[in-house]
Amino acid sequence: MAEMQTLKIEIVRYNPETDSKPHSEIYEVPFDEQTSLLDGLGYIKDNLAPDLSYRWSCRMAICGSCGMMVNKVPKLACKTFLREYTKGIKVEALANFPIERDLVVDMTHFIESLESIKPYIIGNARTPDQGPNTQTPAQMAKYHQFSGCINCGLCYAACPQFGLNPEFIGPAAITPGSPLQPGQP
Repeated sequence: MAEMQTLKIEIVRYNPETDSKPHSEIYEVPFDEQTSLLDGLGYIKDNLAPDLSYRWSCRMAICGSCGMMVNKVPKLACKTFLREYTKGIKVEALANFPIERDLVVDMTHFIESLESIKPYIIGNARTPDQGPNTQTPAQMAKYHQFSGCINCGLCYAACPQFGLNPEFIGPAAITPGSPLQPGQP
């Protein structure tokens, strides 16, 4: 079994009901080679700060729920390992989003932006009794690179244009339409 070490995790906390502005709190967390930041946050919530708020779901970088700023870089907490931050780690809510509480942000604009551009393949006028729409391997190859988005919001947190202009539709909403842009086959 791997030897346990401890790490100081600084979390920028904010409760709109009691705080006038965000503030930092530091927690000491045990970790080994396999401990993710998400595991560390779970330890803090279970043992040190039961009122800590953060989102998570799948623990496998599929759902995108656990996006947050880690030392000023947008990352998924489930894919971020504490072993990589032996000098300490600072965790904040995703940049460029309104903070709801602690590490939870309001994703409304993000979701509305995606919905506004219809981020899905619109089929033709075939009826179900005519069978499914077909897609060639070549068509799928063109689309595949744009289909891997897990809607985590990290690209919005990293995007300086979105930070300067919140009305900008954002990178996640632009990317699904990229194969349809002029000059694309």
